[in-house]
Amino acid sequence: MKFRDKVVFVAGGTSGINLGIAESFLAEGARVVVLSRNQDKVDAAVAGLTSEGGEAMGFAADVRDFDALSASMAATAARWGAIDVLISGAAGNFVAPAAELSANAFKTVIDIDLLGCFNVMRAAHEYLRKPGASVINITAPQSWLPTPMQIHACAAKAGIDQVTRTAAMEWGGAGIRVNAIAPGPIEDTEGMRRLAPTAAAEKAWKESVPLGRYGTRNEIARVAQWLCCDEAAYITGVVLPVDGGWSLGGSSAMTMALSAR
Repeated sequence: MKFRDKVVFVAGGTSGINLGIAESFLAEGARVVVLSRNQDKVDAAVAGLTSEGGEAMGFAADVRDFDALSASMAATAARWGAIDVLISGAAGNFVAPAAELSANAFKTVIDIDLLGCFNVMRAAHEYLRKPGASVINITAPQSWLPTPMQIHACAAKAGIDQVTRTAAMEWGGAGIRVNAIAPGPIEDTEGMRRLAPTAAAEKAWKESVPLGRYGTRNEIARVAQWLCCDEAAYITGVVLPVDGGWSLGGSSAMTMALSAR
């Protein structure tokens, strides 16, 4: 129970990779907060998290709404004290060629992913444990791999990487570490259901990964835990790929996988 009584706040924590992270911290004794836009999803996530006796609560708020985020952070601190671990993972994505992507669609992804990441970090800052807090932003290999039909996601994730590095420099003096995880193809996630909607596309994706398979939500969660442990106490400002070597194939891996759709 290495995170017993630690407070872990997971933005975007009601599904996919982020819910897996929330579940893993809860299993290690943490008090977990999840946040997303949909109240029904928040209620379902909290019910699942607390079904075996863990301590969890949730808030329905849009990461584009700074005031709503601030209120959620304040309520968390009022109940459980300083936030020890902050996970920023809210995201939006879809496949679209740049020439057909509307300005509003591009802006929507930037606002959810990049502005949302900054808002989560900024709203949490005054409530983070100092020293000792760990912030993890969820990014993607598209941040450094130019990817067809993903110009919006590429731009947003590249921004998240730089936000991560810059905050690590500015907040290190207060004892706050800021890192990012870049998951590759992960099973049982909405992202992969959209990117690989057919059996042929799924096969192509798996063949593009050197390890020959999708990763699991638990594998991402374990890396997140490690980054927040004492063993990683001298690590900050890192964008860590957890992708089975997928990004080693460069842009060609993504192009080949997407072409199978």
